[in-house]
Amino acid sequence: MRKDITIDGLNKTTYMKDDMEGKIAVKEEVNIDPHLKHNKRLLNLNDGYSKSRDLKRVASIPTIALSVWANEYNESNNWFGLPPEVQKKILKKKLNSTEFRYFKTAEGNI
Repeated sequence: MRKDITIDGLNKTTYMKDDMEGKIAVKEEVNIDPHLKHNKRLLNLNDGYSKSRDLKRVASIPTIALSVWANEYNESNNWFGLPPEVQKKILKKKLNSTEFRYFKTAEGNI
């Protein structure tokens, strides 16, 4: 079995080729710890509103999480292929849960 590893920032992709069976496997890993640390800093920084109070910072979600959530919904990892109303429903459910609280960058419910 032959392996090729590519590291791009926080992403690590391992390509494995099995010459005997003629198969290729791809394993993707993402280190989201720096992302979560940054979100925690923002969460404690202020209320998330801009100076004009027209905009509010809400969340910062790693794209790998969006892929996982899309896969849970329809067994496809294409988040951007989901209809906007489905995306909104999933985001509201996930971000209002305690499990994903560190994706949020300001207090409050979605």
